[in-house]
Amino acid sequence: MFTYFTSGTCSRQIIFEVDEDNNLRGLKFIGGCSGNLQGVARLCEGKNIDEIQALLSGVKCKNNTSCPDQLSRAIAAYKKSLEDVKK
Repeated sequence: MFTYFTSGTCSRQIIFEVDEDNNLRGLKFIGGCSGNLQGVARLCEGKNIDEIQALLSGVKCKNNTSCPDQLSRAIAAYKKSLEDVKK
């Protein structure tokens, strides 16, 4: 499980796994608008993380970010953590 602590949104954390095919699994948002974020999670389930990141990056709500934008940033942080492990 990868956990990302959000910034500037009503949700506080994003938790997910990435499978061996680079697809998102078990996405959960902690806090935020429950119905909307359940919908985002269902739409993203099983999708490629690169596609999700590109699609959701830059979506704005308040504070110049949004929960979908924060998911994009969480995926970037996940990718960076993999690079750091390889070093």
